[in-house]
Amino acid sequence: MRRDLIRQLLYDMVLARLFEQAAAEQYALGRIAGFLHLYPGEEAVAVGTLRAADPGDYVVSTYREHVHALVRGTPPEAVMAELFGKATGCSRGYGGSMHLFDAERRFLGGYAIVGETFSVAIGVGYWLAMNGEPDAVLCYFGDGAVNQGTFHESLNMAALWKLPVLFVCENNHYQIGTEIHRHSAVAEVWRRACAYGMEARRVDGMDVLAVHEATRDALRHVRAGNGPYLLECETYRFRGHSMADADAYRSALELAELRARDPVEGLRRRALAEGWVSEEEVEAIETRAREAVEAAVRHAEQAPEPAELHRDVYVQPVDLYSPEIPARRAAR
Repeated sequence: MRRDLIRQLLYDMVLARLFEQAAAEQYALGRIAGFLHLYPGEEAVAVGTLRAADPGDYVVSTYREHVHALVRGTPPEAVMAELFGKATGCSRGYGGSMHLFDAERRFLGGYAIVGETFSVAIGVGYWLAMNGEPDAVLCYFGDGAVNQGTFHESLNMAALWKLPVLFVCENNHYQIGTEIHRHSAVAEVWRRACAYGMEARRVDGMDVLAVHEATRDALRHVRAGNGPYLLECETYRFRGHSMADADAYRSALELAELRARDPVEGLRRRALAEGWVSEEEVEAIETRAREAVEAAVRHAEQAPEPAELHRDVYVQPVDLYSPEIPARRAAR
């Protein structure tokens, strides 16, 4: 295992955890409005998959997308400013959480509607196939999306046309507050791919190295022209569905058992035990990540508000009773 890759993965994981903790704090202070869905516990999925992808690949994410954007390369300042609704945010303050977008890095957005990512991803995949492009699409979704019609329709189309799409299921076992075996007749998501003749596998989504290796194999399959692939990453979120969720539907015992498998701590312990990094390197990585998050919060606090919220949203209002209207119609 290359030491530089391990250091990168560890930095990404620590940055993700600290960023989300800071976002929760800022939300509690009233600086972030609307809904806020946080990622602690699931870091290994975003980090493992995206570090295995190429810079030219496209990414379509869900409403729990802050970490995906960070790992893809969107600066922490731009992500935090967007959560604050500021003009320097990656979506210029128009989107906020759930609607991050970074065209430069081919990060095609977070989407608030459950199951919305599928149709966007296969659209991009269709374009890539039609133009003979070598890139792939990473399409993220949660276990709660697999009973949507768009899931089945999109997998069918992707398999039929051999589109270069890697479907990544972030299975945290809870559709908001409903455990997967209560809302799905088939709780093992990867098994659903066989209905469309699609290759699939399940991987431990709490192990970033396992996720990284599985993603490399899956993307190799996709890039070889073999069609789409479904990768189910079995993970767990440590917080409620959103900041508005009291999380009363899970037992303290269940939370304790899964928190003992913390993916960030797991990578840190293994990296030290294997001699991939030293204690000093770990400390330096954590310091750098902490400073990056603190700088992002300071930037978001000081960034300007969007000056023209109506730009690209509404047309210029017109007085329908103006005497100019009949003249315009006659001129047509």
